[in-house]
Amino acid sequence: MNNVVDNTTTPSSNLSSGVWQRFTETASDGTQATVLYGEDSQADAAILLLLRNNELPRIVQWGRPISHAEYLVNCLDALKPQRVSGGLDDTDWPSIIPTQAEAWTGSNRFVVRRDGIELFCCFQTVDNSIAIDNRTVSIIAIDPEHSLTLLWKCEITESGLLRQQATITNGFKGDASAPTAQAVQTSLGIVSVDKIELAYPVPEEASEILSTTGHHLRERSPQRQPFNIGRIERLSMVGRPDFDASLLLSAGIPGFGFSHGEVYSTHVGWSGNSVLSAERTTYTQGLIGGAELLVGGEMQLGKGESYTTPWVYGAYGEGLNAVAARLHGFVRAQHPNLASKPRPVILNTWEAVYFEHSFDTLKALADKAKDSGVERFVVDDGWFMHRRDDTAGLGDWQIDPAVWPQGEKSLGALAHYVHGLDMEFGLWFEPEMINPDSDTARAHPDWIMHAARNRLPMQGRSQQVMDLTNPAAYDYVFNAMDALVDSLGIDYIKWDHNKLVTEPVSPYSGLPCVHAQTEAVYRIFKTLKQHHQGLEIETCSSGGGRVDLGILSLADRIWASDCVDPVERADIQRYTSLLVPPEMIGEHIGASPAHSTMRATSQQMRMATAFFGHLGIEWDLQKQNGAALERLAQWVGAYKQNRTMFESGTVIHADSSDPSVRVDGVIAKDRSRAVVRFTQLTTSKHYPVAPIRIPGLDADEVYRVRPLQVSLDLEGLGNGQSKLGWWNEQGTILPGEFLADCGIRPPTLNPAQAVLFEIVKI
Repeated sequence: MNNVVDNTTTPSSNLSSGVWQRFTETASDGTQATVLYGEDSQADAAILLLLRNNELPRIVQWGRPISHAEYLVNCLDALKPQRVSGGLDDTDWPSIIPTQAEAWTGSNRFVVRRDGIELFCCFQTVDNSIAIDNRTVSIIAIDPEHSLTLLWKCEITESGLLRQQATITNGFKGDASAPTAQAVQTSLGIVSVDKIELAYPVPEEASEILSTTGHHLRERSPQRQPFNIGRIERLSMVGRPDFDASLLLSAGIPGFGFSHGEVYSTHVGWSGNSVLSAERTTYTQGLIGGAELLVGGEMQLGKGESYTTPWVYGAYGEGLNAVAARLHGFVRAQHPNLASKPRPVILNTWEAVYFEHSFDTLKALADKAKDSGVERFVVDDGWFMHRRDDTAGLGDWQIDPAVWPQGEKSLGALAHYVHGLDMEFGLWFEPEMINPDSDTARAHPDWIMHAARNRLPMQGRSQQVMDLTNPAAYDYVFNAMDALVDSLGIDYIKWDHNKLVTEPVSPYSGLPCVHAQTEAVYRIFKTLKQHHQGLEIETCSSGGGRVDLGILSLADRIWASDCVDPVERADIQRYTSLLVPPEMIGEHIGASPAHSTMRATSQQMRMATAFFGHLGIEWDLQKQNGAALERLAQWVGAYKQNRTMFESGTVIHADSSDPSVRVDGVIAKDRSRAVVRFTQLTTSKHYPVAPIRIPGLDADEVYRVRPLQVSLDLEGLGNGQSKLGWWNEQGTILPGEFLADCGIRPPTLNPAQAVLFEIVKI
């Protein structure tokens, strides 16, 4: 730079506000460089933004804090790429929204059209375009040729997450400081937005990608691939993230794991259509990020109207456990109610009775549930009009008197009985769907989404999608739910969503409507909770089909999968927990054989696998013998003794080269105690299995390690022919550093078995 910041000079401008600092200097080529450096040292997170003249900002670095921030203004000279042969006058150096006007040659990340013609934009910041408000920086830019205003926000959360969001407005004022104000132009055509994709750069060394894939009953299956030159996309166009969604797309040094390796992760906080991407061109370092995907004509902006993207999140850590801790801190901060109320043990009636509802049956099941320690009793599908199976009645949100007659055997009487047992009462709904064989569909065929005049979209589970963007349909659904919550004293709603949203056109507007439908769902969540203080809502979507930070800002629990087979759940829950705190993941003890896989497993395995999440039971307790019910009550009691720690602690997953082994746990916030689960999924290449490392403890402290009482008896679980020295009530005492570096020998277990042990600071 002409005025290089060295040990004898300081930047010409140094302004601080909240977690942000601002420095301005002149670069060696005469251009003005403005640096915005945001840092939260307590969260161990930082981001560096660079603005050159009036160009859009570039994210130069994010991750760990950087010392001597005053020198970061020199980053323009340090990092600006040279011009190379065969290219443009400037070499790709992507801004927050790279366009061809700044030499971007990768995929199109800003897709907007005016009157059907695609716009090639060149945004310029304006005077006084930067605003800082504690943790958030906002930057305004305009494209004077196309009469567009862009507002970009970047925030550092208290947990050390980064998130960014963009708003595009059709029109601008000369001041441009109020981008949503009515445009001064006398005539502006309609702007159609298809995609505004935001991203975070990652270093060259982050050359391996981890994402997850899956299907119904097998969500969150991990997969890795090289981060080569080109573009990787994980997209969903079915109105929800879906089973195949990669909750996180992560780039890291090759071989990064849960407890080691520099890793950068991104997530789109939206419950509709979306894309996660990783892209690297020959000219640039890698970018990871994503966007909402809008169908053509779905987002049309008149003069002065705006579209705001979902938040796109970035999380950095040394290993995935550190990334997860940032995300868990953010989600927990949005749900203070969960911290003030221990998660009630749930019994859900679905796999216990399916559609066979009656007062006597469910009353008897509630009695068994109470005896087992259950605190919340949830009546699943089958209570409303004409709902004897899954082919009819959906959308008829009135209690069916044929199943629940008025009087002493009504659904209201059951709710009253459940409350009398000092349990909460929950009820299942599927508000976004409708069966064509229903009174509601016959009376209001215009409430069903469809793109063709004389043809409905392909059905799924005998269902179509209710158009909640139609005010009449919305009011009907909301008012029915609102009235039932009030009349039955419902404490908890299980909200399901079982059909892929295809050909998503609203007959009411004539336009594609996934965006508006998603916003309508959010609005019902919010308004029900406003009307009924303390009401909790679980989001289920054929299991784990809708898990994202959009819905998690409103829902109190997610259903991770319709599969409760503990062998399958081992990885479903493990990779779901990278985004979702354990106390918000529904983890249920089911039957053996499992209804979804017909695999038989021990009661110990099923109970241990469900132990760290929001514990539930999906099991017909009326058919179980006394010994099984006694064991269940013991495990429920053990869960209650530990759940407060689970609801505030740090989730850990240990790395292992043995694919048959899983080591998962929760460490107390002050690292004084931990509970760890060792799972032997299949037979191991090691016999006996190798020692397992326990990450996350205080290396300078000493701990007692011993089995939890419910796992003390190994009889029938394994084939070790001599005693394991520490597997007794006294356990053994070891330094935290030893447990992290050397580990401890677990019991020799049979396949599909799991045990729990605790680690307590002495």
